[in-house]
Amino acid sequence: MYCSGAMAGRGAGVSFSRRSSSGRYADLSRNSFDSEVNSVEFEGYTVHIPATPDNQPAILRMEPPPISQRVEELYVSSSLFTGGFNSVTRAHLMDKVIESESNHPQMAGAKGSSCAIRGCDGKVMSDERGVDIVPCECDFKICRDCFVDSVKTGDGICPGCKESYKNTDFLATSVEPLPLPSSTGGTSKMERRLSLMKSGAVDFDHNKWLFETKGTYGYGNAIWPKDGGLENDEAAGQPPELLSKPWRPLTRKLKIAAAVLSPYRLIILVRMAVLGLFLEWRISHPNKNAKWLWLMSVICELWFAFSWLLDQLPKLCPVNRATDLNVLNDKFDPTGKSDLPGVDIFVSTADPEKEPPLVTANTILSILAADYPVQKLSCYISDDGGALLTFEAMAEAASFSNLWVPFCRKHNIEPRNPESYFSLKKDPFKNKVRQDFVKDRRRVKREYDEFKVRINGLPDSIRRRSDAYNAREEIKNMKLQRQTAEDEALEVLKVSRATWMADGTHWPGTWIISASEHSKGDHAGIMQVMLKPPSDEPLNGTSDNNPLDFTEVDIRLPMLVYVSREKRAGYDHNKKAGAMNALVRASAIMSNGPFILNLDCDHYVYNSEAIREGMCFMMDRGGDRICYVQFPQRFEGIDPSDRYANHNTVFFDVNMRALDGLQGPVYVGTGCLFRRTALYGFDPPRSTDHSGWCSCCFARRKKSSSVSCAPEEQRALRMGDSEDDDMNPSEFSKRFGNSSLLIDSIPVAEFQGRPLADHPSVKNGRPPGALTIPRELLDASTVAEAISVISCWYEDKTEWGNRVGWIYGSVTEDVVTGYRMHNRGWKSIYCVTKRDAFRGSAPINLTDRLHQVLRWATGSVEIFFSRNNALLASSKMKVLQRVAYLNVGIYPFTSLFLIVYCFLPALSLFSGEFIVESLNVTFLTYLLVITLTLCVLAMLEIKWSGINLEEWWRNEQFWLIGGTSAHLAAVLQGLLKVVAGIEISFTLTSKSGGDDNDDDYADLYLLKWSALMIPPLTIMITNLIAIAVGFSRTIYSERLEWSRLIGGVFFSFWVLAHLYPFAKGLMGRRGRTPTIVFVWAGLIAITISLLWVAISPPPGADQIGGSFQFP
Repeated sequence: MYCSGAMAGRGAGVSFSRRSSSGRYADLSRNSFDSEVNSVEFEGYTVHIPATPDNQPAILRMEPPPISQRVEELYVSSSLFTGGFNSVTRAHLMDKVIESESNHPQMAGAKGSSCAIRGCDGKVMSDERGVDIVPCECDFKICRDCFVDSVKTGDGICPGCKESYKNTDFLATSVEPLPLPSSTGGTSKMERRLSLMKSGAVDFDHNKWLFETKGTYGYGNAIWPKDGGLENDEAAGQPPELLSKPWRPLTRKLKIAAAVLSPYRLIILVRMAVLGLFLEWRISHPNKNAKWLWLMSVICELWFAFSWLLDQLPKLCPVNRATDLNVLNDKFDPTGKSDLPGVDIFVSTADPEKEPPLVTANTILSILAADYPVQKLSCYISDDGGALLTFEAMAEAASFSNLWVPFCRKHNIEPRNPESYFSLKKDPFKNKVRQDFVKDRRRVKREYDEFKVRINGLPDSIRRRSDAYNAREEIKNMKLQRQTAEDEALEVLKVSRATWMADGTHWPGTWIISASEHSKGDHAGIMQVMLKPPSDEPLNGTSDNNPLDFTEVDIRLPMLVYVSREKRAGYDHNKKAGAMNALVRASAIMSNGPFILNLDCDHYVYNSEAIREGMCFMMDRGGDRICYVQFPQRFEGIDPSDRYANHNTVFFDVNMRALDGLQGPVYVGTGCLFRRTALYGFDPPRSTDHSGWCSCCFARRKKSSSVSCAPEEQRALRMGDSEDDDMNPSEFSKRFGNSSLLIDSIPVAEFQGRPLADHPSVKNGRPPGALTIPRELLDASTVAEAISVISCWYEDKTEWGNRVGWIYGSVTEDVVTGYRMHNRGWKSIYCVTKRDAFRGSAPINLTDRLHQVLRWATGSVEIFFSRNNALLASSKMKVLQRVAYLNVGIYPFTSLFLIVYCFLPALSLFSGEFIVESLNVTFLTYLLVITLTLCVLAMLEIKWSGINLEEWWRNEQFWLIGGTSAHLAAVLQGLLKVVAGIEISFTLTSKSGGDDNDDDYADLYLLKWSALMIPPLTIMITNLIAIAVGFSRTIYSERLEWSRLIGGVFFSFWVLAHLYPFAKGLMGRRGRTPTIVFVWAGLIAITISLLWVAISPPPGADQIGGSFQFP
């Protein structure tokens, strides 16, 4: 396959042609298709499917696609597409993707029969099972190109039996039937997926037709009135079957028990009042002996009170939610034909050295085995590094999925990540009823071990292969030079050290030894369909050539696409956000799932029904107003004590549940199910203004104006601050770019993402059965169009990254993207499943954890100084939701006050003064009440969130560790960037670690020194020395003032208790820190404390220690 086209600029079109093995070219230009139809006979008439049962166009007949289209899709899925800015778009047919054999019929380069024509190495055409398709009754095997040649140039004579062909269906062009042109110049095939029928200016209203006529679709679970309708006027909108059979929701909101929530809110109010009285008392009772100490403490306490309010107020309305998967199955799978919408899953990776390909491959395998209709699932892997290692690792994963996915379906395996499954500590045979499970598991385990060996051996395999091919090329060039140079002196040849693919061609992406147009920041766009779209009907396995018995198992696999967007020097590629937006555009053209699930490469599907759980919220009544469903992040490989609060349970189980009771949780970067139209920047179909505080916790709302006057397919496609600002489809190109296929896919995705109209109260719904239509087959022009939208120039002069897609301009693009959606009036949902939905890995050593927190805090500072500051939020965002987002941008600034407050106890002990003149009853009472209310709030949060006390305490400890290190660095970095435009990056300067490879938590003891450790280390040493100085000063003083000592020592111990995990991280593995370190630390502390007392003796003391004097 060879597709080429000039792309001289942003507005230039792309023309495509396919070159057969015989050297012929077939024009596949989309422009040439459209130019053949110039008639205005069909002006203003567009057909969309599925239509009503009593108005069925011919295109709706459930006929299998012609063989020519299936063959075309097979060719497309076996081709590696490349292209980009000012370069041709090519499709390279790959007969061999990986070194090992590929035997699944959906996989690129799948093993098949060779053409029987002498001198031809083409593959015989095959069906969805991989069975050879032969055009003649004599079963002579022939490839498509040779068949075309024999028919056109050989009078249709079979080369095998020398008889005329009876079936020439293969000659049909692989191009899809011409669509009827619209007034805009052309109607794409994606537009036909809409479930609307329009003729002229009259729109057909499906919902009205369903509920006000006798019509029936024949699909879905909706039941409609019989002849004669309903006699009762009050129930005129509902059929009698629905009256007798109650409508069941897909989700339920589980409110927190009043016995827990009411005291919780009361304690918050009590603590607010006590804090106000305490701060008033502190301000009115200064310490006249040390006003500087008093002033610093009061300023810090005022900020801490403000910060606590920002954190606590959004927690007033926590909720829990539950889903009902049985109802989902009854509604969307009543007849075996799934009516669920499609889901596109994005997995992002950038560097195979930092993100091991084996981890990414396991994530892909868990996705392919997810419990969701196979034909509705598509997986896209974004390789932002363009590495051949990642490409071949994904191809190996696609090959192994042929065995792994049916095995999971047959035996109901959980989790469906092979590495995690085979590492389970529990009994793997529990609840397994099939007798062949032990045999199957043993075989799959052996195959997986071989799979790991192949993955881990890919770097050496690619290097050896490339060296061999490069050596061959050097020899060829030397021979050619000798033949042409003759007697002239031979010059030393400079041959670029290319990276070679398994089929013996250059890899178009990043080479191992970087070269021009083959480096991480400079390479063409690449797209490979690893697994082509599955057939619409179930496909059970056979006993032939299968290591396991899959005769009762559906062996189809979801579509898998490898994508590496184009990168060129001089373009800002916007890191992960840019890669995600490229996937959004490419997937819109290839599969156009109305919902998008994004996962990091190290976060795999732990619960195979997680996607169904999220879909319950999207498909429930009112689900069309939900922009995304966020799942909690759960981690594996964390040390049992969770020393550095890696699980982050307080955030995921307390803060996020509380936000779910407002407008929804924030987007945290992974494990999130998006509505595609929300990512496109559209407003929700029904928005609400929240102009007062009461609207945050109560149902009193001001409804927005209606937009029912707009056409049905555009009611949910509004983009603007005005409620009446309907988006004109003709303006889409200014926002989304000049791809007509991408623009045509937008209303399709909006319609397919609507909830099911199975009840009169469901607004903006779609008819049952609308999504049971088989998906269209891939063709070369579609994939080539997808290549063009991942070009580096495509986003120029569009709103990608500004309003559309993932938002640019911040290292925490996830939070900003979620904020923009909430600011437009969308709602989000927090979905906590009984079995964790997804699991991933997290850094467990101190340095990596601090740098992770530094990145988050830096993004928060950038948000605060940008237009995404919650102070500038619109009226469509609830007030308490604004408070939560304001806290996201402000919390790093707490470090400025926290680091001062951590030094105050030491300053108090050094100076002999305290923040108050004396520890009187009033101060102690306030301190006791504030502490007790904090403890009670913590216990109540533990009660309604389900976390334990140790997790809460670990979070408090790391709050201080991160606040005095990473947060402070983030604030300084943000201020320098805003004020002076200087960007500072904190990098590792040196590292040391243990060599115990048998310990699962060996990384916990790695110590990589970083500048972030200086502030907390200084605080810790200073407070230790101050305690020794305080004791020495008090003991040797003529007038013992224990109150000041106790106050200072108590707060010093409070600081040191929070820094205890930090100290353990510095000491490394237990028993490996030499004893002399502790001895010297004690001697130095004592010496410094005695020197301080000698330099600044207590008042009235002439000498220290009786008759002892320093010389």
